[in-house]
Amino acid sequence: MSAQLIRPADEGAPGGALTRVLDCYARGCAALARLCMVLSVVGLVCLIVAVSYQIFGRHVLNSTPTWAESLSLLLVLYVTMMGAAVAVRDAGHIGFESLADLLPPAGRRRLQLFVHMLVLLFGALMAWYCGLLAESVHNYKIPNLGLSEGWKYAPATLSGALIVLFSIEHIIAILRNQKVVPAWH
Repeated sequence: MSAQLIRPADEGAPGGALTRVLDCYARGCAALARLCMVLSVVGLVCLIVAVSYQIFGRHVLNSTPTWAESLSLLLVLYVTMMGAAVAVRDAGHIGFESLADLLPPAGRRRLQLFVHMLVLLFGALMAWYCGLLAESVHNYKIPNLGLSEGWKYAPATLSGALIVLFSIEHIIAILRNQKVVPAWH
């Protein structure tokens, strides 16, 4: 594929259809990131309610609800894994900007592509192996909740898949000489 096909093109140009598809992919990733953040906020609210109920039960009712702790631990996994995936998309993760700043533009671009390829590989491996873990423990139950133990590994599997999608978005943006606009802008 030539470099001209992955750069922004006019609607009537040969690369116009590809440009529309890539723009649609970027909009889809932004919408997905916003959805993940909304779900993380809802999960955080549920986490606060569960912990508050646990404290209320322990200190006021003198009867600790045993399910609240298990639910809280599960919610923490979902909130953090969705947040981590969105942080990859919105470049909220730790970076080595000082090294990139020392390089000429072509070297900086190659380094950025390399970093996003590594992040993509990490996300793919995380999704794959956490999926295998979820499958291996799906017959066991989380105490006090009655849910499959596989639900503990589902957030990391989903987060890994999202990291792959968001890394692809970054790679496409770099090849198109564009930047990924954070989901909340």
